[in-house]
Amino acid sequence: MVLNQNYEAMSICNVQRAVVLLFLGKAELISAKESKRIRSVKSSVPFPNIVRLRVYIKVPYKKIVLSRKNILRRDNHKCVYCGRADLPLTIDHIVPKSKDGDDTWENLVTACVKCNNKKGDRSPEEARMPILKKPTKPSHITFMKHFVGRVDDEWRPYLYMN
Repeated sequence: MVLNQNYEAMSICNVQRAVVLLFLGKAELISAKESKRIRSVKSSVPFPNIVRLRVYIKVPYKKIVLSRKNILRRDNHKCVYCGRADLPLTIDHIVPKSKDGDDTWENLVTACVKCNNKKGDRSPEEARMPILKKPTKPSHITFMKHFVGRVDDEWRPYLYMN
């Protein structure tokens, strides 16, 4: 994991890139895997786990695009009404389009076909189908977690997962 100078998570990189950043003096080692080392003929260096850039980089984080793929990713590929992930999923408008519902992060959720058909052209309250998790606009950190899959325990404080 690469941290900005202010310890904000910036990105995930491979070990080779982290070693190059360290070798060039552009980053400092914050955490290393104790059980692993990178060895050459003449030297041995720690296996980097977290590195921090020495100079602050202003990153204009791109707006996360509202797409079917990103909505599924945000909702962990689970229906927000029943919580199942083993059924085909669709995208549902919480406030239906016929009732002036917009295409926004806060109004779109994943739903299994069964729940989507049951809800129909009604609000969750009208259909008596409570939403298990309120939809929000995701941050770049949310997608960083999805990109790596399993999050290392040492990364948790930097990903706001204490």
